[in-house]
Amino acid sequence: MDPVILSRLQFALATIVHFFFVPLTIGLGFFIAVMETRYLKTGDEKFKLQAKFWGKIFLINFVLGVVTGIALEFQFGTNWAIYSKYVGDIFGSLLAIEATLAFFLESTFIAIWAFGWDKIPKKLHCVSIWLVSFASLISALWILLANGFMQNPVGYVETDGVARLDSFAAVLGNTYGWHMYFHTVCGAFLVVGFLVMGVSAWHLYFGQNKEFFHTSFKLGSCFAVTFSILTALAGHQLGQVTHEKQPSKFAALEAVWKTEPNTPMYLLVLPKFTNEEGNLVQALPIPGFLSFLATNSFSQTIKGMEEIPKDERPLVWPVFVSFRLMVTFGCLMLGVAVLTALFRKIVPSLGWGLWVYILLIPLPYITLQLGWIVTELGRQPWIVYGVLKTADAASPAVEWYQVLSTFIAMAAIYALISITGFVMMIRTAVKGPDNLAEHYA
Repeated sequence: MDPVILSRLQFALATIVHFFFVPLTIGLGFFIAVMETRYLKTGDEKFKLQAKFWGKIFLINFVLGVVTGIALEFQFGTNWAIYSKYVGDIFGSLLAIEATLAFFLESTFIAIWAFGWDKIPKKLHCVSIWLVSFASLISALWILLANGFMQNPVGYVETDGVARLDSFAAVLGNTYGWHMYFHTVCGAFLVVGFLVMGVSAWHLYFGQNKEFFHTSFKLGSCFAVTFSILTALAGHQLGQVTHEKQPSKFAALEAVWKTEPNTPMYLLVLPKFTNEEGNLVQALPIPGFLSFLATNSFSQTIKGMEEIPKDERPLVWPVFVSFRLMVTFGCLMLGVAVLTALFRKIVPSLGWGLWVYILLIPLPYITLQLGWIVTELGRQPWIVYGVLKTADAASPAVEWYQVLSTFIAMAAIYALISITGFVMMIRTAVKGPDNLAEHYA
């Protein structure tokens, strides 16, 4: 068995599980801050109860995100020593800033917020949750700028086989990293919109706490429609940057093999599973439309996979399929969000129709995971695009059985943690807010 493949699977497992909790941490903190600000301005206790209720889910999710993220950093040293040595000078500064500036700020003020109800001034308490929300956004920025270097290495010089930081400003201003950031953050807020609508729909369907969850549903629907649009726009911009910076990934997204101007988009495409040139099915072209999407010009040329050396081509079919599913699910969420905004007043009386929102809770989670599959598989075979290949970045001293044993142990631990966490969050969501009867009595 290949230890590099096993190490990739192990890292993928840790990343996928960790990223189930990251979007909710980013988005729900902001949602709670909005609710508490409304409480501070109006003095209406219902907004305080909103902040407390969604805060319980937020705290459970935050702890799970921290716990599942720890293993990721250890793998850089255990499984990817060559990679760590190569990019350490760049990643060291970015991850150090993320930890000291963002994570410590987030961890400190989340404790103040969680334990400070009715113990510290209301304004200070509200400021604490805004700082938590701000810190989570800053944390995501530094992480995605680090990943952006892997996608589009800038601001470095190679000395003695190691990447040395040459321009921190270039790393900080990496266009690929910033476009990834906006797309990911908008997706995180979209997760919150659909989660809030889904949980609220559950209670509305069963006739529980109607006034309370009608309030949260309205704000959740605002999040959903706003950020479904912004996520699509940010994704389009990221696609254009990908065409410019990573032509092999862009070609894989659309299964483009032939380089030609006025490149059409085929509505019916099925790439070969063997990664051989050409597609199994290719029909219903829209002339020049792919060129337009990538460059805003119908006449521009899109680089096909035929010009990419065979040993530098990503696997087309998983990238292509993941991208198609991501776009399809994104369009579905956009449609639901827009319809909800248009007919929001009749939503509480939809009856069985409320189950649409309940069943759609997992969809934005799945869509974000598909986006990361596109991002990371589309970059292969490079771990740092165009500079260092994944096969050359693993720890040479690690044997396959060592990786396999830790992979199995990690899978078991992550499964236990995740199942426990999801059960706790589901129970909290289904139970509803505390002391609600006294408030509305």
